[in-house]
Amino acid sequence: IRMSHFSRILGIAAGMTEIEADDLLHAAPMHDVGKIGIPDRILQKPGPLDADEWKIMQSHVTIGAEIIGEHAGGMLALARSIALTHHEKYDGSGYPGGLKGDQIPLVGRITAIADVFDALTSERPYKKAWSEGEALAFLHEQKGRHFDPQLVDLFAEQMPAIREIRLRWAETAQAVAAEPAALAAQAA
Repeated sequence: IRMSHFSRILGIAAGMTEIEADDLLHAAPMHDVGKIGIPDRILQKPGPLDADEWKIMQSHVTIGAEIIGEHAGGMLALARSIALTHHEKYDGSGYPGGLKGDQIPLVGRITAIADVFDALTSERPYKKAWSEGEALAFLHEQKGRHFDPQLVDLFAEQMPAIREIRLRWAETAQAVAAEPAALAAQAA
Protein backbone atom coordinates (compact mmCIF):
# COMPACT_ATOMS: atom_id res chain seq x y z
CA ILE A 1 0.00 0.00 0.00
CA ARG A 2 2.71 2.46 1.00
CA MET A 3 4.90 2.07 -2.06
CA SER A 4 1.92 2.36 -4.40
CA HIS A 5 0.90 5.64 -2.75
CA PHE A 6 4.53 6.84 -2.84
CA SER A 7 4.49 6.03 -6.57
CA ARG A 8 1.29 8.02 -7.12
CA ILE A 9 2.64 11.03 -5.26
CA LEU A 10 5.89 10.94 -7.25
CA GLY A 11 3.98 10.40 -10.50
CA ILE A 12 1.96 13.57 -9.98
CA ALA A 13 5.12 15.50 -9.04
CA ALA A 14 6.72 14.22 -12.27
CA GLY A 15 3.84 15.57 -14.37
CA MET A 16 1.42 12.67 -14.64
CA THR A 17 -2.27 13.48 -14.78
CA GLU A 18 -4.52 12.38 -11.91
CA ILE A 19 -5.86 9.55 -14.10
CA GLU A 20 -2.34 8.36 -15.03
CA ALA A 21 -1.24 8.58 -11.40
CA ASP A 22 -4.31 6.59 -10.30
CA ASP A 23 -3.44 3.89 -12.83
CA LEU A 24 0.08 3.87 -11.39
CA LEU A 25 -1.36 3.60 -7.86
CA HIS A 26 -3.26 0.46 -8.87
CA ALA A 27 -0.51 -1.06 -11.04
CA ALA A 28 2.46 -0.51 -8.70
CA PRO A 29 1.45 -3.14 -6.11
CA MET A 30 1.87 -5.80 -8.81
CA HIS A 31 5.59 -5.01 -9.22
CA ASP A 32 6.63 -8.09 -7.23
CA VAL A 33 3.83 -10.50 -8.24
CA GLY A 34 6.53 -12.71 -9.74
CA LYS A 35 7.83 -13.50 -6.27
CA ILE A 36 5.03 -16.05 -6.14
CA GLY A 37 7.40 -18.18 -8.25
CA ILE A 38 10.36 -17.79 -5.89
CA PRO A 39 10.85 -20.44 -3.17
CA ASP A 40 10.19 -19.31 0.42
CA ARG A 41 13.66 -20.52 1.45
CA ILE A 42 15.04 -17.70 -0.72
CA LEU A 43 12.39 -15.05 0.01
CA GLN A 44 12.68 -15.50 3.76
CA LYS A 45 16.39 -16.18 4.04
CA PRO A 46 17.75 -14.14 6.96
CA GLY A 47 21.21 -13.66 5.43
CA PRO A 48 22.68 -12.72 2.06
CA LEU A 49 21.73 -14.75 -0.99
CA ASP A 50 24.41 -16.80 -2.72
CA ALA A 51 24.96 -16.44 -6.50
CA ASP A 52 22.49 -19.19 -7.44
CA GLU A 53 19.82 -17.86 -5.07
CA TRP A 54 20.33 -14.33 -6.43
CA LYS A 55 19.83 -15.57 -10.00
CA ILE A 56 16.57 -17.23 -8.94
CA MET A 57 15.46 -14.06 -7.11
CA GLN A 58 16.14 -11.92 -10.19
CA SER A 59 13.79 -14.10 -12.21
CA HIS A 60 10.82 -12.66 -10.32
CA VAL A 61 10.61 -9.77 -12.80
CA THR A 62 10.10 -12.00 -15.84
CA ILE A 63 7.84 -14.36 -13.89
CA GLY A 64 5.74 -11.33 -12.93
CA ALA A 65 5.53 -10.13 -16.52
CA GLU A 66 4.41 -13.60 -17.61
CA ILE A 67 1.76 -13.74 -14.87
CA ILE A 68 0.38 -10.32 -15.82
CA GLY A 69 0.53 -11.11 -19.53
CA GLU A 70 0.64 -8.82 -22.54
CA HIS A 71 -2.04 -6.15 -22.89
CA ALA A 72 -2.52 -3.48 -25.54
CA GLY A 73 -3.00 -0.77 -22.95
CA GLY A 74 -4.50 0.14 -19.62
CA MET A 75 -3.55 -0.62 -16.08
CA LEU A 76 -2.39 -4.21 -16.72
CA ALA A 77 -0.02 -3.06 -19.48
CA LEU A 78 1.35 -0.54 -16.99
CA ALA A 79 1.68 -3.27 -14.34
CA ARG A 80 3.62 -5.48 -16.74
CA SER A 81 5.98 -2.62 -17.59
CA ILE A 82 6.55 -1.95 -13.89
CA ALA A 83 7.14 -5.64 -13.11
CA LEU A 84 9.77 -5.82 -15.87
CA THR A 85 11.57 -2.54 -15.17
CA HIS A 86 11.50 -1.77 -11.44
CA HIS A 87 14.97 -3.34 -11.01
CA GLU A 88 16.58 -1.56 -13.93
CA LYS A 89 19.11 1.06 -12.83
CA TYR A 90 19.60 4.51 -14.26
CA ASP A 91 23.26 3.76 -15.10
CA GLY A 92 22.35 0.57 -17.00
CA SER A 93 23.59 -1.88 -14.37
CA GLY A 94 20.15 -3.24 -13.43
CA TYR A 95 18.17 -6.22 -14.65
CA PRO A 96 16.69 -7.92 -16.61
CA GLY A 97 17.46 -5.78 -19.69
CA GLY A 98 20.31 -3.49 -18.61
CA LEU A 99 18.20 -0.49 -19.63
CA LYS A 100 19.74 2.93 -19.02
CA GLY A 101 18.31 6.39 -18.27
CA ASP A 102 15.20 7.23 -20.26
CA GLN A 103 15.19 3.74 -21.82
CA ILE A 104 13.59 2.75 -18.52
CA PRO A 105 9.90 3.68 -18.65
CA LEU A 106 8.96 6.53 -16.30
CA VAL A 107 6.71 4.19 -14.29
CA GLY A 108 9.64 1.81 -13.73
CA ARG A 109 11.91 4.66 -12.59
CA ILE A 110 9.20 5.96 -10.24
CA THR A 111 8.39 2.56 -8.80
CA ALA A 112 12.08 1.80 -8.21
CA ILE A 113 12.39 4.82 -5.92
CA ALA A 114 9.12 4.15 -4.11
CA ASP A 115 9.93 0.46 -3.65
CA VAL A 116 13.49 0.98 -2.40
CA PHE A 117 12.47 3.76 0.00
CA ASP A 118 9.69 1.57 1.42
CA ALA A 119 11.98 -1.47 1.67
CA LEU A 120 14.72 0.52 3.42
CA THR A 121 12.33 2.06 5.95
CA SER A 122 10.65 -1.30 6.68
CA GLU A 123 11.94 -4.15 8.79
CA ARG A 124 12.77 -7.30 6.84
CA PRO A 125 13.87 -10.79 7.95
CA TYR A 126 17.44 -9.84 7.00
CA LYS A 127 17.59 -6.22 8.28
CA LYS A 128 16.26 -3.60 10.65
CA ALA A 129 14.28 -0.64 9.33
CA TRP A 130 16.33 2.40 8.35
CA SER A 131 15.30 5.86 9.47
CA GLU A 132 13.67 8.16 6.95
CA GLY A 133 16.80 10.31 6.91
CA GLU A 134 19.08 7.34 6.23
CA ALA A 135 16.83 6.17 3.38
CA LEU A 136 16.73 9.64 1.82
CA ALA A 137 20.52 9.90 2.08
CA PHE A 138 20.80 6.57 0.24
CA LEU A 139 18.48 7.78 -2.55
CA HIS A 140 20.60 10.92 -2.94
CA GLU A 141 23.83 8.90 -2.90
CA GLN A 142 22.43 6.71 -5.71
CA LYS A 143 21.29 9.58 -7.96
CA GLY A 144 22.47 8.90 -11.49
CA ARG A 145 23.52 5.37 -10.59
CA HIS A 146 20.48 3.46 -9.38
CA PHE A 147 17.91 6.24 -9.63
CA ASP A 148 16.81 9.02 -11.97
CA PRO A 149 18.36 12.16 -10.40
CA GLN A 150 15.37 14.41 -11.15
CA LEU A 151 12.93 11.90 -9.65
CA VAL A 152 15.01 11.60 -6.46
CA ASP A 153 14.84 15.38 -6.03
CA LEU A 154 11.07 15.36 -6.66
CA PHE A 155 10.63 12.51 -4.17
CA ALA A 156 12.56 14.42 -1.50
CA GLU A 157 10.34 17.47 -2.10
CA GLN A 158 7.28 15.30 -1.42
CA MET A 159 8.45 14.12 2.03
CA PRO A 160 5.54 15.64 3.99
CA ALA A 161 3.08 13.60 1.89
CA ILE A 162 5.38 10.55 1.95
CA ARG A 163 5.62 10.78 5.75
CA GLU A 164 1.85 10.99 6.02
CA ILE A 165 1.53 7.74 4.04
CA ARG A 166 4.18 6.06 6.21
CA LEU A 167 2.34 7.03 9.37
CA ARG A 168 -1.08 6.07 8.02
CA TRP A 169 0.03 2.59 6.94
CA ALA A 170 2.82 1.87 9.41
CA GLU A 171 3.62 -1.82 9.89
CA THR A 172 3.76 -1.28 13.63
CA ALA A 173 3.42 1.71 15.89
CA GLN A 174 6.88 0.84 17.26
CA ALA A 175 8.53 1.16 13.82
CA VAL A 176 7.32 4.72 13.36
CA ALA A 177 7.80 5.62 17.02
CA ALA A 178 11.51 4.85 16.63
CA GLU A 179 11.94 7.91 14.40
CA PRO A 180 10.37 10.86 16.28
CA ALA A 181 13.59 12.87 16.56
CA ALA A 182 14.45 12.36 12.88
CA LEU A 183 10.92 13.22 11.78
CA ALA A 184 10.82 16.34 13.96
CA ALA A 185 14.21 17.51 12.72
CA GLN A 186 13.19 17.13 9.09
CA ALA A 187 9.87 18.89 9.66
CA ALA A 188 11.66 21.91 11.14
